[in-house]
Amino acid sequence: MKKGLLRSISLASVTLATITLAATTLSSAVNADDAAIKSALQQKIGATEIDILPSPIAGLQTVLTEGGVLYVSSNGKHILQGPLYDISGAVPVNMTNEQLAPILSKRMDSMTDDMIIYKAPQEKYAVTIFTDITCGYCTKLHKEIDGYNELGITVRYLAYPRQGPDSEVAKRMASIWCAPDRMSAFDNAIAGNAVKPANCNINLKRQYSLGSMFGIQGTPAIVIDGSTVISGYSSPSELLKTLDAYAAHKNGAAAGVAAAK
Repeated sequence: MKKGLLRSISLASVTLATITLAATTLSSAVNADDAAIKSALQQKIGATEIDILPSPIAGLQTVLTEGGVLYVSSNGKHILQGPLYDISGAVPVNMTNEQLAPILSKRMDSMTDDMIIYKAPQEKYAVTIFTDITCGYCTKLHKEIDGYNELGITVRYLAYPRQGPDSEVAKRMASIWCAPDRMSAFDNAIAGNAVKPANCNINLKRQYSLGSMFGIQGTPAIVIDGSTVISGYSSPSELLKTLDAYAAHKNGAAAGVAAAK
């Protein structure tokens, strides 16, 4: 009886040791893959902000960088750029947005103090708009700011100088964000007036980087619900219709999940 018991304990110990070794090996392999990816991206494309996440495709990792979202092979040798779609269902689903929405939404919320906010008196929705003071459609949008506010849409601006975060436009926009009265400075710049130079510790590169992570390539870019991006200008009435439809879809999906439970 004792021998059988000892044999069982021995086998259990071997099994446990095997499982532990396999887990350790797997963990080491994952860490090695992550290290290879980070090294490749740092050396080859100069990426500095690198967050590595699993992807729905075997052999690829989802990588969030200051330049946007990439899908990288485990050995760091191959890169794909652009949204990943799941077409197995009735309609295509943007898996990139699904996966990264909570992360990007959280990062955006952390930048609230950096935003120039035009709050609606009776707020129904709040959108965040990446803008550029040299962008024609950004100017057109801002000239209708009262229209958005009257419809209950709060507009929150973040800077996205299309010529890059080190451009002359970026320096002018930094002066706006450093002005004692940001809203007045922004209004004046959009009206075509000269921007008064100002300095502060505002980090416009952080705003630009977030825009790139959202996949933004042009302005204006309107972010709703902290995740979904509408590219280009949308009139107050058009934007309200879009927001209403989005809210209805989201509420309908939530009701469906609740009913399924």
